[in-house]
Amino acid sequence: MPQEKADLRNLSEPVRFKRALALLLMTLVLPGSAQIVAGSKRTGRWAWRIVAGLLAIIVFLVVLGLIWRSGTINLLARPGTLRLVQILLIVLAVGWVALFVDAYRLAQPMMLERNHRLATSILDALLVFVVAGALIWASSFVNTQRDFVASVFGNGQKSKAEHGRYNVLLMGGDSGADRIGTRPDSMTVASIDADTGRTVLIGLPRNLAKVPFPAGTPMAKQFPDGFQWNKCAAECLLNAVYTYAAGHKNLFPGDPNPGETATTQAVSAVTGLKINYFVLIDLAGFRDLLNAVGGITLDIGKRVPIGGGSSPIKGYIEAGKNQHLDGYHALWFARSRAESSDYERMTRQKCVMSAMLNQLSPQTVLTKFQGIASASKQVVKTNIPAGELGTFTDLALDAKKLPVSSFSAVPPLIHTGNPDFDLIRTKVAQAIEKSEALDKAASEGDGKTTEPPKSTSTKKPSTSTKKPTSSPTKPANDVDDVASICKA
Repeated sequence: MPQEKADLRNLSEPVRFKRALALLLMTLVLPGSAQIVAGSKRTGRWAWRIVAGLLAIIVFLVVLGLIWRSGTINLLARPGTLRLVQILLIVLAVGWVALFVDAYRLAQPMMLERNHRLATSILDALLVFVVAGALIWASSFVNTQRDFVASVFGNGQKSKAEHGRYNVLLMGGDSGADRIGTRPDSMTVASIDADTGRTVLIGLPRNLAKVPFPAGTPMAKQFPDGFQWNKCAAECLLNAVYTYAAGHKNLFPGDPNPGETATTQAVSAVTGLKINYFVLIDLAGFRDLLNAVGGITLDIGKRVPIGGGSSPIKGYIEAGKNQHLDGYHALWFARSRAESSDYERMTRQKCVMSAMLNQLSPQTVLTKFQGIASASKQVVKTNIPAGELGTFTDLALDAKKLPVSSFSAVPPLIHTGNPDFDLIRTKVAQAIEKSEALDKAASEGDGKTTEPPKSTSTKKPSTSTKKPTSSPTKPANDVDDVASICKA
């Protein structure tokens, strides 16, 4: 050390200053290099080994992501993995700061003239603040992700795709004082191709009567002839299945989600599909989630009232192309009952879901993740296990590239008071078959199969305020009239 100080004294002041700056910048670019050059080579080598190990892990994950994207996301989304990453980031921040402090010591600032010493000190402090701040912020980001996964996704049982499809029941309901969606306001099954992500949305009206249940289930034993008035002593409609099951927990011993279980079983019997998972969305909190992602843009065929029913109409969401809706207006667009039917409302809700699927980019999720995660914890309840998060994220990324088709079990095709469930199941199967035929044609051809437009309707959205052809007395029973109402 005395010899080193003597050597430094023999250097000119500009050279000593440049040396000090170089040691700090070397620590920024390659931690440990300053110690290799002017300090403890053992410390520098350990730092290099750690950097090399981290780079190797990053390269491995990048390669794994290119080969097996869903598996990589599943691995990184596990709460245990996220906790480990969070700890590593904090340790890395502390270690890097220690190397900056040591590099500053090696720079011998007391041997510099006053202005150079001040500049070196400021640079060192700035580098410590930027590097440590970035790593601590990253640690906080990871912690938010871990908390989000742990809060929303549980350790539920993994459900395998059946006939190459995942069927997810999406329910939207208004929250009570201490619960989410005690009477689902809307029900849609997203039937997703497990290979391509191509999705069919199957809309079920909330006022569907006499719904059956799969044989052997508690509700089938309770209602062998379907969910009917003579036993449930209330409005025995599809959306009341949740309330009935939640009020008769004795029928579902040990089940923490009797309402969701019974509704899922009813939807399975109605559609003929195995329902793999459910997602329950609190529509009141949905506004915050939409605000977090920056809203959605729709083509709106007819204006929609804000308010109505028991409260006065406070305004309208006007018709027009490329209408950008924030959370407040998107929620009213999806929920408004005034001057329309339940079936038209179902169409609007499917438009909102399709818009979120098509317009929510990975960049948006990344840049606004804190807000999305915070809102989602209050909005979403699901039995999709955390271990399947990567699978569905992967499918969602694929689904964005493909148009979404749909079928709604509504009048005049389906009489909701006395439904033909065989007809519903037939139409659901046909909608899925038609969707799968597009993928089959693409795989058997040259891969250049022309996709249909985002909406399978051939009509253009109207900017007129006149009523669409789908009226409360004769709503559309498929996607043919969607464009007269809305288009994502």
